[in-house]
Amino acid sequence: MASEAAAIAQGEWHPAGSSRSVPCHLVDDGGRLVVCDETQAELAGGSLSSLEISARIGRIPRRITFPDGSLFETVENDAVDRLLVRAGRGRHGTIHWLEQFHPRLIAFVAATILLGVLVYRFALPALVELAVAVTPPIVPQIMSASTLETMDRTVLGPSKLDEASRGRILDGFRRIAALSPGGEAAYALNFREGGPVGPNAFALPDGTLILTDELVDLAGGDTEMIVGVLAHEIGHVEHKHSLRQIYRAAGVAGLVMLIAGDIGSGAEDVLVQGSGLLALSYSRAAEAEADRHSVALMMRAGFDPTAIARFFELLETKLHDRSETSIFSTHPGTPERRKAILDLIATERKD
Repeated sequence: MASEAAAIAQGEWHPAGSSRSVPCHLVDDGGRLVVCDETQAELAGGSLSSLEISARIGRIPRRITFPDGSLFETVENDAVDRLLVRAGRGRHGTIHWLEQFHPRLIAFVAATILLGVLVYRFALPALVELAVAVTPPIVPQIMSASTLETMDRTVLGPSKLDEASRGRILDGFRRIAALSPGGEAAYALNFREGGPVGPNAFALPDGTLILTDELVDLAGGDTEMIVGVLAHEIGHVEHKHSLRQIYRAAGVAGLVMLIAGDIGSGAEDVLVQGSGLLALSYSRAAEAEADRHSVALMMRAGFDPTAIARFFELLETKLHDRSETSIFSTHPGTPERRKAILDLIATERKD
């Protein structure tokens, strides 16, 4: 039989339900496709119409599944293509797509999307809160050191701020830091040139704060305004907003990789490193909470509590930021936030 059959491709045969692999070759035996081993013994066979042949995707090996559940796998994709062309199945038009399409895929895709939404909406927030509750202090320190190192290497530069300006800002910062629950020792202020980041200030989970030269220049010598912004960032640390965002971003990256499967080490690096940087942006609720923390801390320290509101007014006047979302991804909703802060201060002063 095998000596008269026309050889098609070399490959390996896998019995149904077994991991065993047998070197073999696929032949055309009078209209039947047959898998033969090295002794020419038939291992599996069937008509072309009874077989399932995987679509060609680059150089991925093709799989031919036989009616008994066994399969033939080969890297000779061109040979399989020629076989399909001779059988009139070489064109992958609409009819062929409909032949290959299984309606159960719709249910599978829908279930996957629904599961992803449910995990994102309900499971992820619960897991984030649990992770925050059990995180030992060393973890935020490692996260913060890694994030700062990445930003120093990619976007930030050494500060060019003069010593007098640094001294004034540090004095105010120490006053408000000393009044925070963690105390002055829990925080460290770092000066950097913002580069692409521009005028900004942000806090890392372990209490490391970064203030850019550009924001100091934008403030125009208003040290209280800068201190108000730093009090706001201390609020993010005190309420663990940064840590929550990092866990949330990592969870989203993990969810993407769980659904998409193996996306490659390069894509994983982008997701994980990008998640760490994107975690510096906060929700509206978190920003409002940090704003209230700034007002309370500034009042306790004897500073003008409207300093943070002046900062937002500065964004509106100098940078024409009057939209619902600020130019700073970390500080959305500038006009409405300024109004909310002034309303809060008015309420506090009445009390």
